[in-house]
Amino acid sequence: MNRTPRIRPVVSCTLLAVTLAAGATACGGSDHPLAEKPYDAADEISSNVSEGDRKVDPDKPLEVTVDDDGRITDVTAVDAAGRHLAGELDADGKRWHSTAPLAAGTRYTVRVGVEDDDGAPGSRTLSFGTTAAKKFLKVAFGPRAGTYGVGQPITAELSAPVRDRASRATVERALRVRSTPAVTGSWYWVDDKTLHYRPKEYWPARATIEVTSGLAGIRVTDTLHGSPSKALKLTTGDRIEAVTDASTHSMTVKRNGKVINTIPVTTGKPGFATRNGVKVVLGKEYRVRMRGETIGIAEGSSDSYDLQVYYATRVTWSGEYVHAAPWSTGSQGYANVSHGCTGMSTGQAEWFFNTVREGDIVEVVGSQGETMAPFGNGYGDWNLTWAKWLKGSALQKNTAPDRSDTIQAARLRPEV
Repeated sequence: MNRTPRIRPVVSCTLLAVTLAAGATACGGSDHPLAEKPYDAADEISSNVSEGDRKVDPDKPLEVTVDDDGRITDVTAVDAAGRHLAGELDADGKRWHSTAPLAAGTRYTVRVGVEDDDGAPGSRTLSFGTTAAKKFLKVAFGPRAGTYGVGQPITAELSAPVRDRASRATVERALRVRSTPAVTGSWYWVDDKTLHYRPKEYWPARATIEVTSGLAGIRVTDTLHGSPSKALKLTTGDRIEAVTDASTHSMTVKRNGKVINTIPVTTGKPGFATRNGVKVVLGKEYRVRMRGETIGIAEGSSDSYDLQVYYATRVTWSGEYVHAAPWSTGSQGYANVSHGCTGMSTGQAEWFFNTVREGDIVEVVGSQGETMAPFGNGYGDWNLTWAKWLKGSALQKNTAPDRSDTIQAARLRPEV
């Protein structure tokens, strides 16, 4: 026997939001739980912190619970700096607890949403303060505010050592670098108290870079909490790159990818070969006295010298410069006769001095010298591949700094 299907009436709720907003009733009428204003659930919600002026220990987690007749639907905990506290809700909805340390010396506002057995929403807002830290970790950013070349790394100097990986990760997450245009970049732990930040590639020309710390009040170690730090703002100028080929005794200078000068030069002779690799301009000095004994040359030997050098652009702390060398003009463009510096005519040195700024790129190729150390003698950061750079970050999984990247001791004297 054939059965005729029963046709059931269907009531549509598609326009529920519209009709309710207009004051009409639908799908159950005005007593629907979603149409109700949240009731005051202060009597149903409790926590393990004291409200009011009494401060709580930031090392203890925040816990919020609801009585047997309700269920927690949402918890938002925000401190005075606008930082959200991470937390986790139990499967039965009866308890929420923080999963990250509370910040010290701040005040939290906690908003808790619940619903009762009938689905009616309730809420409670509570506020409490945390006790101040006893020992602080301070961060000083560098370089000073200003305009730099596209090779300038950002530095962060800590007031106390941070050694274990978890604590380093806490520090890194709080140190924020924002660039306009945006770039991909990372921090590198040079040592227990020093971090450097650089992009994957050089900074864009005409970029704005802002560096801030969110460490204030955050627990870094069992005894250290972060303190407020002064923000840093930098800009970059044109992309200036000077590349010296020691094998052809020539320097090529580019601005934003276009060659603007080709300069005959002389670099380090055998036994004093100029370092290969990317260096960054550290500063400029109109006149520098350079003496051979400061780099181990005995006074009176054939290599001894004591000179006043002009238009000196420094690229290492140990004394490597690009400078005027009028005594070697006959060798410039033909032979390497210096003690490690890059020498050129006085006119060209003056032009170079007036063209570059701190943070500009000075690279040497084709030399018989060692490669510029990544750290400790200026900014050799760009001599690490991006893969190696990432190994210096505590936020990268299964990585550790390459021991071949250790700091080399710097000789803090000129190498004419």
